[in-house]
Amino acid sequence: MDVLRKIETLLPEFIALRHDLHRHAEVSHHEVRTSEVIAQKLRSWGIEVHEHIGGHGVVGILKNGIGAKSIALRADMDGLPIIEENAFPHASVNTGAMHACGHDGHMAALLLAARYLSENRSFNGTVVFVFQPSEEMDGGANDMIKDGVLERFPADYYFACHNWPGIPEGRFSINDSAIMASSNMFEIRIKTDDEHTDSSLVAVSLAQALYGIISRQKRPIDPAVLSICSLQSHQNSNHCSEATLTGTVRTFSNEVTDLIETQMKVIAAQYSLAFACSINVHFERQVLPTVNSPECYEMLLQTMTALYGSSHIQEQEPVMPSEDFSEFLQKRKGALFFIGAGDGSHRAPGHGPGPCELHNPSYDYNDRCLAPTAAVFAKLVEKYLC
Repeated sequence: MDVLRKIETLLPEFIALRHDLHRHAEVSHHEVRTSEVIAQKLRSWGIEVHEHIGGHGVVGILKNGIGAKSIALRADMDGLPIIEENAFPHASVNTGAMHACGHDGHMAALLLAARYLSENRSFNGTVVFVFQPSEEMDGGANDMIKDGVLERFPADYYFACHNWPGIPEGRFSINDSAIMASSNMFEIRIKTDDEHTDSSLVAVSLAQALYGIISRQKRPIDPAVLSICSLQSHQNSNHCSEATLTGTVRTFSNEVTDLIETQMKVIAAQYSLAFACSINVHFERQVLPTVNSPECYEMLLQTMTALYGSSHIQEQEPVMPSEDFSEFLQKRKGALFFIGAGDGSHRAPGHGPGPCELHNPSYDYNDRCLAPTAAVFAKLVEKYLC
């Protein structure tokens, strides 16, 4: 029985599992039940299990034959701190925790692939199943890396999938370079003791200058977004002695992030001299850009074509949301691909009034994404661990 047919026979069990994971969503750093369910499932299929990697992370190891090659497949585990507005039977019972990004589906799809591979060992080498906590906040990927996941469970390549609303249902979307942006935040504090210098005026002028970095100080072909999200002034009588600018920067390469950070600090220093005030720039790199390796792009392209044909694959333009799978791709070759979740017509009765978009209280993963995602993972292993 081929990959697609076998996975389809297993599908009802994993739709039920996905609904269970959705119903018991847990936010970052609190994925206790989630990790226990994953570990129990992997063990029941004869897969070696390691728990508490970088927090509540779980790693499964499946070996077959004597091959030295290895592939890691990763899924994220955490929900978001959102009160769900859906009223269907599998809506979250944990108030203030919801799988509004589809991580419930990511876990279920990877578990489906693990179940298939454990029962149909048509490969020669090692598969590393990585279930990562805390993707939504505080860098769960980096926590796992600091805990030695790359050294303790070595893999030649890392692969991951994210469901994506708006892409036609069941269609794969990939590219051979940056696919998701970096996420960076900044805070600029302006302070003056001179009663003739108004910090709010400095802040407004500085904000205008910072926007010039994007339009005049980087190459036009390097996409980037700089957003000033707040300007707060601290007034004492008729004199504003302190002001604060905060905002975000999104880029698709570390080099562009470097340039923007450097230019922000150069401009701030010049404004400090011009207005005789103190300006402090704090720039924090939260999530790196997710950059696919061309080699792993080709591996995915060939695998998807073998399963579904080229008509089910489209080239993906980079998107501005970020994903901390990027941390793994800084250390190992790999790639992330999107699976199309469609336009929301899949949603069950009882879904909330919101749109079919990620990170909203009405979101629900499209169960028809499970089989294609699992099939690509499984076929990837069979095709390259041989």
